[in-house]
Amino acid sequence: MNAPYRQTDTILDQILAHTVEAIAARKQAVPMAGLIQAAAAADPPRDLIGALRAAAQPSKRGLLGRRQAPGTALIAEVKHASPSRGVLIEPFEPVRLARCYADNGAAAISVLTDERFFQGHLEDLRAVRAAVPLPVLRKDFIIDPYQVYEGRAAGADAMLLIVAALSDAQLASLHALITALGMMPLVEVHNEAELERALAVEPLLLGFNNRDLKTFDVDLATTARLAALIPDGLLPDIVTLVAESGVFSARDAAHMARVGAHAVLVGESLVQADDISAKVRELSGA
Repeated sequence: MNAPYRQTDTILDQILAHTVEAIAARKQAVPMAGLIQAAAAADPPRDLIGALRAAAQPSKRGLLGRRQAPGTALIAEVKHASPSRGVLIEPFEPVRLARCYADNGAAAISVLTDERFFQGHLEDLRAVRAAVPLPVLRKDFIIDPYQVYEGRAAGADAMLLIVAALSDAQLASLHALITALGMMPLVEVHNEAELERALAVEPLLLGFNNRDLKTFDVDLATTARLAALIPDGLLPDIVTLVAESGVFSARDAAHMARVGAHAVLVGESLVQADDISAKVRELSGA
């Protein structure tokens, strides 16, 4: 029986409480030992940072032969629903979406695998990874090593770690495990305190979520504010920055590039576009 949520619980609290229950059930169905073996047998991870950096550095030359300014790479998200907006796209066809993204300039694919709140599934990731040549990020509420092996067994090349959902010890151990398995951790923060905690694990890929996961309010100024706090010695060559949420236009993406983001992660504005292919080209600069 699911534990009842308290009226004071935030959406994040509710998601994490359910995630604990869901992991316990999956551990009963598929023991960890089997996942470890499956993860070891999976195809080698693809290079997410390499793909993002390459896409953010245009090779074309503009007027008078001058090289264009760096842009932002697009991590395009396969997303069925959200707690705040409900179902975003029907029919939901993960592979068709991913192929559309790959064909129109996306540098990488993010797949939401949370079932209860986002109506995703780990099988969506497995199918997408087999269908496109791009690096694939597992976007979920990762709190347990079981999920890391589960994702690698399904073919994940990278995995999201949300600082707001983790203790310092959990963040350090999960970051180390993801790295040891050859994947890339995307360490996500929402505010200055979380950024300080994130920098302690020396992330190579750092996400600034413009959406507050406790209120689901969106503010693009979050990325600008937090990017300005990254120590000079880490930029531009060591840490790759990703702006997440709230990017709906090429203008938004360009603004994120100006304040320091190398990539943008976009879901809702893609799956709800009248012409998804055109929207991918707009946001990727293709």
